Amino acid sequence: MRKVVIDEDKCKGCELCVNACPKGVLELAGERMNIKGFHPASLKDEESCISCAFCAMMCPDVCIDVYK
Repeated sequence: MRKVVIDEDKCKGCELCVNACPKGVLELAGERMNIKGFHPASLKDEESCISCAFCAMMCPDVCIDVYK
C-alpha cells in the first residue's frame, strides 16, 4: 500500500500540499492532466515520506489520504 494516495481527478493543482511537505516528496505532474484539466499533485519520492499528513491537512479539496 502506498503511503500517500491522491485522488487525482479531484485535485485542482493548487500546490498547497507541495508547499506544506517538509520532505519535498510531492510535485505537480507536469506531464499529465486530470479530468478537470489540471496538473494533479503526485508523490515523487515515497521512500522519503514520513507520513506526517501535512499535505492532507492542507488540501482544500480533501484529495489526499495518508497511511503509515
